[in-house]
Amino acid sequence: MHHATRLATVSFTALALFATACGGGDTSPSNEATGSSGATIQVPEDQPTIQAAVDAAESGDLILIAPGTYAESVDVETENLTIRGLDRNEVILDGGFKLENGIRVFADGVAIENMTVQNYTTNGFFWTGVTGYRGSYLTSYRNGDYGVYGFDATEGQLEHIWASGSADAGVYIGQCYPCDTVLDDIVSEYNGLGYSGTNSGGDLLIINSTFRHNRAGIVPNSGSYELCYPGRDNTIVGNTVYSNQQADTPAIDVALLAMGNGILVAGSNRNLVARNLVYDHDRGGIALVPFPEEGANDVAPAESTWDTPCAEVRDLPPTVTDPALLAAVLWDPQQNRIVDNVVSDSRIADLGLGSLQPDLAALGNCFSGNTITSSAPMNLQKLAPCEGEPSATDWSAGGLDLIALITAVHPPSIDYEIAPTPKPPIQPNMPDAATAPAQPATNVPYAVDLDAIKVPERPSSE
Repeated sequence: MHHATRLATVSFTALALFATACGGGDTSPSNEATGSSGATIQVPEDQPTIQAAVDAAESGDLILIAPGTYAESVDVETENLTIRGLDRNEVILDGGFKLENGIRVFADGVAIENMTVQNYTTNGFFWTGVTGYRGSYLTSYRNGDYGVYGFDATEGQLEHIWASGSADAGVYIGQCYPCDTVLDDIVSEYNGLGYSGTNSGGDLLIINSTFRHNRAGIVPNSGSYELCYPGRDNTIVGNTVYSNQQADTPAIDVALLAMGNGILVAGSNRNLVARNLVYDHDRGGIALVPFPEEGANDVAPAESTWDTPCAEVRDLPPTVTDPALLAAVLWDPQQNRIVDNVVSDSRIADLGLGSLQPDLAALGNCFSGNTITSSAPMNLQKLAPCEGEPSATDWSAGGLDLIALITAVHPPSIDYEIAPTPKPPIQPNMPDAATAPAQPATNVPYAVDLDAIKVPERPSSE
């Protein structure tokens, strides 16, 4: 079921507690090294529409789309296609606020390159139920739900993306473990959430990207409204995250209540958050909070199951069916490592940790090497260091004021059709779009040298 629809099962009270916390190098291989020998189909020269070209194509083919505006919604069911615009800024799929998805992919190995989608009622670019997918040099603007969306999909690469104006998230990865996916060189702004990922993780890297001017920045989370819970094992490294308290964006309820946080780990486990630059947030710079889910479909699974692949658990029945036990299920953030980040100008706390249960130490989260000026509780890096013994013991000092955060006024969502979302500036094109051979998504994700990623420099213009 669709992410935003499932979120409707979570009550306002549970959602309120969700918010209780206070570009790198191109790693892709050359086209010459990975080219395909299929046919080339040109739109509109050979086929009048993108959908007609997709329907006529065979595995391995390249579809080249000439500049123009295409008022269509494309479904892809042929594997290993490369669908490429000749100009990222001038090949525009436009839903006219009537069509549902820009390009929706049901087949393995499909790459989409060098184009823009806008004005769709739900999603811009959408891969679902596939193994192997890639989106490169894509722009998503003013779409009703998600900009770039991978769901129940693995072995993915999303790179050189600009996503803005979506009510849920500019970029979303959900319901996969291990996801085996890399998000690299993303700019996500003026969305409800810059990045959201429910029950996703496992070799899922979010790196070298910028999340700014959203309601909230990066939000990995857990919940039984999607399968393969909990979310865990995300790697969030080398990103620039700032000024995520934008009040005039479209936003679902979760985004409204998460507003003002940079990186908000909501009930997700064993994540690495390292070497990010995070600044200017009304609540928390980096915050770990619980996700209380009312009317849940299941309870949080035991830690002993966290390493089990999604494919082995997705079809299992819930472990608990008693409605009384499912009335309120708490997804606590556990065993997260928050290290070597530079966090500043957070009005509540640069680092935050909260829970509905009193023993915060028992959650096993750790904080070390972060450059900060405040934390909630106070002395968080001394209370829960990642190496060695704690040098502080008072978890009660300077804790999060949950009541004040829950009762705070949250600016309402603005309809995505009329929200004052700035149009993205002219975006860089894929090199050699007209001449590069097809490169289906059969060799992704690309290798990443995480150790080489440093804390980003602060942007010269914001």
